[in-house]
Amino acid sequence: MTIKPRSTRPPFERTALLLQGGGALGSYQAGVYQALAEANLHPDWVAGISIGAINSALIIGNAPEQRVEKLRAFWEQVSRPPLGIPYFEKHQIKSDLQHQLINQWRSWGTLMWGAPGFFQPRFPPPLALPAGNPGNLAYYDVSPLRSLLESLIDFDRINAKQQRFSVGAVNVKTGNFIYFDNQTHQIGPQHIMASGALPPGFPAIEVDGEFYWDGGIVSNTPLQWVLDAMPRQDTLAFQVDLWSARGELPRDMIEVDVRQKDIRYSSRTRAGTDQFRQMQALRRAAAKLLDSVQPELRQTAEAELLAQAADDKVYNIIHLIYHARKYEGASKDYEFSRRTMEEHWSSGYQDMVRTLEHPEVLQRPRSPDGVFTFDLAIQGRE
Repeated sequence: MTIKPRSTRPPFERTALLLQGGGALGSYQAGVYQALAEANLHPDWVAGISIGAINSALIIGNAPEQRVEKLRAFWEQVSRPPLGIPYFEKHQIKSDLQHQLINQWRSWGTLMWGAPGFFQPRFPPPLALPAGNPGNLAYYDVSPLRSLLESLIDFDRINAKQQRFSVGAVNVKTGNFIYFDNQTHQIGPQHIMASGALPPGFPAIEVDGEFYWDGGIVSNTPLQWVLDAMPRQDTLAFQVDLWSARGELPRDMIEVDVRQKDIRYSSRTRAGTDQFRQMQALRRAAAKLLDSVQPELRQTAEAELLAQAADDKVYNIIHLIYHARKYEGASKDYEFSRRTMEEHWSSGYQDMVRTLEHPEVLQRPRSPDGVFTFDLAIQGRE
């Protein structure tokens, strides 16, 4: 499976890569980015939540020719097998049941020993400690992650604003969602870690005197942040989700747990896209209407209000959604084995390659609302 690099930029003012949270599933996003890089489709803006924030920083915080290498370094580090957990080659696994048992065993190892370079168990556990600093109230210590981020990411490059960078987090006290954006913040490791601080596993991260948790608690996708950005621009957006809102009816308790996680963290991106399409149709109608009104009417307060909302920009929203195998189970977001990491990476790469085989993905939409959506699972998967 080969990719032909593009010699020209797609006909959009902005190309955005939007990365959802999902823990160990995040290597799917790395595979997606590798295919984009090979196609010479480099984003102007990368935004992420949780593990998507880490992948975003690895992308924007490195030169284009180094990004896949740095993504690979991160994922190979955190997928190293903990002490006492054997590695199984894919050819050694003979059935889905065996695969499920091996994955559960590996995820149990993550719970017990953490992920190398990412997080490690906190001793003593927080339940044994008196009330204290919220930065210590978690089952795992994430200090290894800071060191890993600092070794793989050039934060000066992020803050140089050559490309835009955004990561979402939640203020623990106010419950308000915030984006740490290199247009408004001096980005450091603490901003990335705050976006991925999912309680009670990970502690709240202090940023400028305030404590923050994982942005996925409120919204697990940065799609709306990018689409609502001002000034509006013609946008090609690759939305990479790690949880699928659509799925089958559960048949046992394991599938119940899997299904509720998918629904909770999917953030209903398809519904959000449909709502945006409706709003964009109204904005374009307002723009067309204002072009035809008499000059004296353009000076009215009502016309000025419409002008603020009017918009004739176009948007391509390209969905790539990871669809987990049956054997992955409810632990799929913390099953950090090397074999599974490679499976996710390969799936993301192949899905992006198949997506780019559809020429309409990179063409400006011609529909009245100016919005084109593409979902490989519906329009392109074989």
